[in-house]
Amino acid sequence: MTTTGAQWNPDQYARFRAERSQPFYDLAAMVEARPGMRVVDLGCGDGALTAWLHEHLEAGETIGVDNSDTMMAATTKQAKPGLRFQQHDIAAWNPTERYDLIFANASLQWVPDHEALIPRLYSFLAPGGQLAVQVPMQDEHVSHRTAEAVAEEEPYASALGGYTRGFDRVLRPVRYSEMLWEIGCPEQRVRLNIYPHEMPGYEAVIEWVKGTYLTAYETRLGPELFASYFAEYEKRIEAALGGQRPYLYTYPRILIWAKMASSPRR
Repeated sequence: MTTTGAQWNPDQYARFRAERSQPFYDLAAMVEARPGMRVVDLGCGDGALTAWLHEHLEAGETIGVDNSDTMMAATTKQAKPGLRFQQHDIAAWNPTERYDLIFANASLQWVPDHEALIPRLYSFLAPGGQLAVQVPMQDEHVSHRTAEAVAEEEPYASALGGYTRGFDRVLRPVRYSEMLWEIGCPEQRVRLNIYPHEMPGYEAVIEWVKGTYLTAYETRLGPELFASYFAEYEKRIEAALGGQRPYLYTYPRILIWAKMASSPRR
């Protein structure tokens, strides 16, 4: 994932590996597999799912890209002939070669300006190449709204310099479809999936968010101030969700697939 300024803890992130992995497999199922493809996985994390994708597609070459030092260190156990990993920021990724598949699962939500980003990634496809993207759309849930509300209060607001993680990066599903049409994409599928996760209680929701959404605050606030921020966040989530056991944590995600024409449109 592109997580400039965020500290990623692979162990914390992996606590819900099964739940986080299902959208990856659903996105992979949208891809038209052709043996020997050149594939890049943008936001590869620890590389475990990238390795699966490489084998599943019978790819000729797969490159996993991530910006996190800790995640990059974790990829070493996955490298094999035809599969390698590179550290890059997705926002600045500018390959000199074209790919048969650009795959980005739960990573582009960290990158601003999707109106420019999606067409740019599409331009890196070889003729007949495919773009497959999954982004969460969890902006309305109390788990994320509370994180923003606390960040906008003192002393956190001053320490963050006005930064909030925000929801403005992810567009509505219909806009992604329109955008692909505007750049001349002849084949596309855009859908919204709701993933229901039954949790024992609010504590599990907190642990989920701690492994992803709160990482940017953890880095920017530093250990002492983040401990205070996190305590306030915990208190508010408990107040909102504490009476519900078990708790159904519903998670909306946008899945996007697009295929470039084999020859330029005239």
